[in-house]
Amino acid sequence: MPKLRPLRALLPYLAPYRVQIALAILFLLFAAAATLALPYAVKLLVDGGLAAPVGAALGQRLASIREYFLLLFGVVVVLGLATAARFYMVSWIGERVTTDLRQAVYAHVLRQSPQFFETLKTGEVLSRLTTDTTVIHSAVGSSVSMGLRNLVLLAGGLTMLVTTTPRLILTVAGVVVLVVLPAALIGRRVRKLSRASQDRIADTSGIAGEILNVIPVVQSYTQENAEAARFSLANERAFATSIRRTGTRSALTAFVIIGVFGSLLYGLYGGVQAVLAGEVTAGQLSQTALYVMVVAGSVAVLAEVWGDLLRASGATERLMELLGARSPIEEPALPVALPVAAGGLQVVFAGVGFAYPSRPAQPVLQGLAFTIEAGQTVALVGPSGAGKTTVFQLLQRFYDVTDGAIRIDGLDLRRPCLAELRARIAVVQQEAVVFSGTIADNIRYGKPHASDDELRSAARAAFVDEFVLRLPDGYATFVGERGVRLSGGQRQRLAIARAILKNAPLLLLDEATSSLDAESERVVQAALEAAMGGRTTIVIAHRLATVQRADRIIVIDHGQVIDVGTHAELVDRGGLYARLAALQFSA
Repeated sequence: MPKLRPLRALLPYLAPYRVQIALAILFLLFAAAATLALPYAVKLLVDGGLAAPVGAALGQRLASIREYFLLLFGVVVVLGLATAARFYMVSWIGERVTTDLRQAVYAHVLRQSPQFFETLKTGEVLSRLTTDTTVIHSAVGSSVSMGLRNLVLLAGGLTMLVTTTPRLILTVAGVVVLVVLPAALIGRRVRKLSRASQDRIADTSGIAGEILNVIPVVQSYTQENAEAARFSLANERAFATSIRRTGTRSALTAFVIIGVFGSLLYGLYGGVQAVLAGEVTAGQLSQTALYVMVVAGSVAVLAEVWGDLLRASGATERLMELLGARSPIEEPALPVALPVAAGGLQVVFAGVGFAYPSRPAQPVLQGLAFTIEAGQTVALVGPSGAGKTTVFQLLQRFYDVTDGAIRIDGLDLRRPCLAELRARIAVVQQEAVVFSGTIADNIRYGKPHASDDELRSAARAAFVDEFVLRLPDGYATFVGERGVRLSGGQRQRLAIARAILKNAPLLLLDEATSSLDAESERVVQAALEAAMGGRTTIVIAHRLATVQRADRIIVIDHGQVIDVGTHAELVDRGGLYARLAALQFSA
């Protein structure tokens, strides 16, 4: 059905578990067969035991009734065991498929370029990973099974009703025309509202994810009430949409149940008249009544299942949008291996032009051209917005250049595979990224299998051991989410130690010492120079005191190189660098 078509995207995740699905269907059929056998067993009990001839001996009647009750008990045992086995298998399938789907979506998102997150909030992604997969789990692990079971019961019950009470065939046809077709039309609106409800929930997750990561800023500007009000507005919108979906789904359920029960009760009323007229037995009437209950109950459950499946269809559609996203940064069809670098890497920007995809009409780099020889330490200097950080993003191939080319050791940046390229680069960002875990875990992020000696050597070089040795748990100290238990300078030193441990031939320092005090900055700068000797190092710094010892300084403004030289040469020439230096050093 078109409304459930998005659920077909789940088939590749179900395919590996054919055996479990086959077992679940087998147990489902056993349970359905046992359920359909119960009314017939009751008929035998009523006609063969309770409605036996009056002259029959009491002992004979009790023995007959005992046999029928044992038959009923046997049917119930089969029903109980088959239902339990079906529940276990279906729940296992639901958990397994949801786990696989969540993993596939998360792994896919991790491979997207930063461009992907320019338009999609992190909270939106988290909502799809949690809320949407929970909805799908409910559908795969419960609703689909219940739907199949009740479809079998509906088909079997209707077959038995038409076979044993042919006059009900007109009632069945009336149910299809008067109930099922209008229900399908109502279901279309339920699906649209389900998708809208999931979108509104994602909006609230996006707001919460954004704000909870910057709580100190919110509190310092006393915006707690404003942010609570913003979240409340999004929350109320999600509530209103959810209530519309629930109201429509409730109306669908009520319509189906009333229509089906009303139709079948009308048919049962005819059956009672037939008993009074002597046309059928009391056992046949009991059988018919029970089959009516089975059919009506099945339709009621199917109405609920239909709503669940429509909601799962909307959730699947949202997840498939994530899985369908393709990063514009593609792996090369025929990757070329980077040459083994004994020391640093040569970096060449050859007429590079670039504009961010979200702002294509605003070029950031225009004909940028410079060469950094292997082993050199080069500083990029310029006003904010000049394009310095963009250079780092292009070097790591988070984006591809619009014009020109970037070459590393003579090889175009787009020719090696991404993993090999990024393995040759170590980065320390302006805002140090620290993960929840221990200090040792964070340093080892640069080289997961590093020995303790390598870890401590990198920590000493980055001046980390100076504060770690004062902590009770040392390198096993838990730093908290985003390193909240550490000061800004301590987090920065931790990030530098991680880069040193990686020991890559190209080191990118984006304001790497901006959070350190003057004494720590001097120590860390000296440690970096000693530890990364022979490596190509590119430094971005607004504090010009940190770049004076660079081999060369490249001055960038409006995405173009406007001057190159040493600190002394640039000051003598009296250009932009000299003005920046005069402002800082005179201050």
